[in-house]
Amino acid sequence: MKLLELLLGFLKKKAKVTPGIIAGLHTFGSRVNFNPHVHMLVTMGGLTKKGEWKSYDFLPFEMLRKQWQTVVLKLIRRNLSEKEKKKVQQRLQKAFSNNGEGFYVHAPKQKGKVKEQLRYIGRYIRRPAIGINRIEAYDGQYVTFKYNDKTDGKEKLETVTVEEFISRLIRHIPDEQFKTIRHYGMYSRRIKNLCKKVLSIWQQKAKRWIVKVKKTLRRQTWRERVVSSGAKDPLICPHCECFYEYKGEVCLENGRLEIKVALCQTTKRYLEREIAYFTGIQALQKRKEKEEKHQPIKDTERQLCLFRVS
Repeated sequence: MKLLELLLGFLKKKAKVTPGIIAGLHTFGSRVNFNPHVHMLVTMGGLTKKGEWKSYDFLPFEMLRKQWQTVVLKLIRRNLSEKEKKKVQQRLQKAFSNNGEGFYVHAPKQKGKVKEQLRYIGRYIRRPAIGINRIEAYDGQYVTFKYNDKTDGKEKLETVTVEEFISRLIRHIPDEQFKTIRHYGMYSRRIKNLCKKVLSIWQQKAKRWIVKVKKTLRRQTWRERVVSSGAKDPLICPHCECFYEYKGEVCLENGRLEIKVALCQTTKRYLEREIAYFTGIQALQKRKEKEEKHQPIKDTERQLCLFRVS
């Protein structure tokens, strides 16, 4: 809660916006041990007092970590008796002066696809203390499960008794009606209607923007790509500078000319005539070559070389 108040206070003071925050409480670590921590999703911006959206993507995490450290240590002192304070005062002072060791705020910069990351984080926040896929073996007396060791980043196995495993697990079961995931800021119920209104306006603007972008980023035709590369327009004849118009296409397939594209019946008939014409010429040439090949050689055409080649 204190970290949440720090975030809301900073953004309201610095950026003058109310951000949207989703906070999820985890009380477990990778070994199903007691390791309470909070995961937060914070919007890059928020709503102004006029009900308008304002982008803001800077958070001083080092400053927030120090402020959170101070708030937590003061909160601990406030709930201790004088006798207890004397016992832990030295440890509290060491924690405060030791550059915040033990007070950790991890806030990496957003990278990659936002939707995929949000989908992953949404599943991660709602996950149980341990998944069934992490349990490697169970023989009725012992349970073996795998976990990622944060100290060296390696995957390891741990075997504990059934009683120890159950005791580790049940301590993370929340009380009845206790909410481990909460919504704050512009995600809270108090300003939900205002947020829906702002979101609908933003979506309309986004749709218009997407339409404009699609028009400007339209895929170029092959003719536009040729011209943009610096070459001459392929649809203009280099001799008479008249304009070619694409009507159809003929390709050679399995040794035969086939019509691949014909945009109209006139084009189709014309291409069929051209194919017949070229096919007839080829047949005539083949027949002529065949006749010349089998034609006998005349005596006058025969010659005898009497020169020796060295």
